[in-house]
Amino acid sequence: MSTPGRAALVVRGWGRVRAVLPDRQVLASMGRSPRRDLLAGLTVAIVALPLALGFGVASGAGAEAGLATAVVAGALAAIFGGSNFQVSGPTGAMTVVLVPIVHRHGAAGVLTVGLLAGVLLIALAIARAGRFMAYVPAPVVEGFTLGIAGVIGLQQVPAALGVTPGRAESVVVTAFEAVADFVSHPNVAALALAAGVAVVMLAGARLRPGAPFSLLAVVGATLVATFADLDVATIGHLPAGLPAPSLGFLDLGAVPQLVTAALAVAALAALESLMSATAADAMSVAERHDSDRELFGQGLANLVAPLFGGVAATGAIARTAVNVRSGAASRLAALVHAAVLAVVVFAAAPLVSGIPLAALAGVLIATAVRMVEVASLRALARSGRGEAAVLALTAGATLAFDLVTAVIVGLVVAGVLALRQIARASGLQQVPLYEGLASADHHEEEQALLAEHIAAYRIDGPLFFAAAHRFLLQLAETTIVKVVILRLSRVTAIDATGALILRDAIDKLRRRHVQVLVSGVRDEHLQTLDALGVLNELRDQGRVFANTPEAIAYARKQLQSAGVLDLAPGRKALAFPFRAQGHADPDEEHRP
Repeated sequence: MSTPGRAALVVRGWGRVRAVLPDRQVLASMGRSPRRDLLAGLTVAIVALPLALGFGVASGAGAEAGLATAVVAGALAAIFGGSNFQVSGPTGAMTVVLVPIVHRHGAAGVLTVGLLAGVLLIALAIARAGRFMAYVPAPVVEGFTLGIAGVIGLQQVPAALGVTPGRAESVVVTAFEAVADFVSHPNVAALALAAGVAVVMLAGARLRPGAPFSLLAVVGATLVATFADLDVATIGHLPAGLPAPSLGFLDLGAVPQLVTAALAVAALAALESLMSATAADAMSVAERHDSDRELFGQGLANLVAPLFGGVAATGAIARTAVNVRSGAASRLAALVHAAVLAVVVFAAAPLVSGIPLAALAGVLIATAVRMVEVASLRALARSGRGEAAVLALTAGATLAFDLVTAVIVGLVVAGVLALRQIARASGLQQVPLYEGLASADHHEEEQALLAEHIAAYRIDGPLFFAAAHRFLLQLAETTIVKVVILRLSRVTAIDATGALILRDAIDKLRRRHVQVLVSGVRDEHLQTLDALGVLNELRDQGRVFANTPEAIAYARKQLQSAGVLDLAPGRKALAFPFRAQGHADPDEEHRP
């Protein structure tokens, strides 16, 4: 590559990097309403503390990993992200993906996956891939949200019942084994704590949505367990403060085996973060997030958090919603949330270490229940069987396999159903010779005579691979006529397969000595048709027309020249006086 070419490439690359970095306007907005941001950040931190602890424990990396993630990732994503209201940290959806990685590669594998996912997210941001996340269908999103809620709930069954979880990767199997162990050796205290915390959170959310019932319930459960001296497992010792940044947490030797998992984590982090940012936009008045900048912020957060012992992070919908509803005015609120949690890490680690695991399980079970939007599920189920099937399959695949497999299944099924619906909308229809055209002053016997020798077919909708073969079969069964006019003005789209099928149909008709005329081809379809030579020979023979009346006039002259069409002496000659009489071109109504 020449020196100017390299320079242009460097300039273009630097331009893309600058596009995802925070600008002066973003940073200046953090000082517009500090009091509101301080109060909102404190409120979010109170809500986020038990969630960070719970998701850290649930991931298998420990409560300290959850807190480190909330502090480091929460601060970096707030500064470098694309939303003014987004709050990031460990989430239940990410826990679903991380648990199998812990089983296979240990905590070091989880940290390594987070770092790799951060690199991938930064690459996606620079490649401006954020806009593509908007194409995920709503049934897929709702389906995997429902599946995630089920997985989170099932993951908490062992802790809620006070039994040691099994080593099975399937959450369904693990929950079943935990129930069997509980029946054999019941731990009523653990079950009571978990149920009490969940009930307080769910009931409190209905009565006072803005109150931090999760923290109040956990504090209450901890006090009860301490003073009643209940036999329940607790979080245990927590280090006071964050560890110094180090690559010693990572398992760099396992990188080749962890690439697939990193792709899954990056995909989930991108999807959940952008969904959360979109939800924040909907709850605010005039805010709009920058998708690519949000991916960059999440990538940087996931790149740095593992260096401090944190796990993979995403934008958190629940915490973001609390932030907006608490009156946050800028991203300073999310920074305050991270700062408050950092104070907890450094100053209150001994207090946090006494929290019962059953209480955190209750928090996550209540969180899973609140993730399920019953009204949205009902609306999608009623909108059609296809949407309901996509939702159910995505949710089922999440429970049976993993989230990435579930999303792929949902996208494939949604795509197939969409293609099926589009294919049904396209069709080939034989129409009367003058169908859709202005009425002409011809004798009925003459029109009938023309119709005996000329057949007009109109193709409606897209002509692509999912519908083209059916079109060919219909056209191949054309009754014996001398001329076939293919009216293409209503073709909305055409792909290479559709063009090849059209060429094959034309060739089959010509081999049967049927003359083929084409009318109304749209300009935007010419590139595909010309690239495959579909109309080359017809165009050379003058058999491609701008509109149908011209094609009919040409066919009539050809039939007269061949002696097939012989009008009775004295009868008025057939003519097509549309332009002479000032009529609009009939096919122009369907052309752009």
